[in-house]
Amino acid sequence: MVAMLIGCGLRRAELLALRLESIQQREEHWVIADLVGKAAHVRTVPTWVKAAVDAWTTAAAITDGPVFRAVNKAGRVWGRRDVPQGALGCRPHGGSSRRHRQTCTPHDLRRTCARLCHLAGGELDQIQFLLGHVSIQTTERYLGCKQKLRIAVNDLVCPQVGGG
Repeated sequence: MVAMLIGCGLRRAELLALRLESIQQREEHWVIADLVGKAAHVRTVPTWVKAAVDAWTTAAAITDGPVFRAVNKAGRVWGRRDVPQGALGCRPHGGSSRRHRQTCTPHDLRRTCARLCHLAGGELDQIQFLLGHVSIQTTERYLGCKQKLRIAVNDLVCPQVGGG
């Protein structure tokens, strides 16, 4: 689940609705086709995420239907049931005191995906497509983009202007 959230930037509902049949190969790349989400975009799936999903589906003997299912205390998959919404909260290890523990949400991992893509040199419009944002302003908010007046991007453009 964590690999899908960080690597594909899925929303919580998209992750829980993900079906094995939706992970397909298109143009020599793994994608999530027919994704049930806000904008119904096709999402790309990095090779390392596909490997993690393959490892999970093999270990859980999942051959079709929902990718993520409820697991009992013994670590066995419970038939075809979906994962409960509350199971997606994650708490990092460390500190015995409750006040020192921090909680991250699936949406935090979605923002992490956006920032990692941006830091790796991803173009803003491609990150927008990946996340399924309709508005580029939403993607900019995820990335914390702000206009830098001291380092204006158009200062880098210097056409040769001169007479004769």
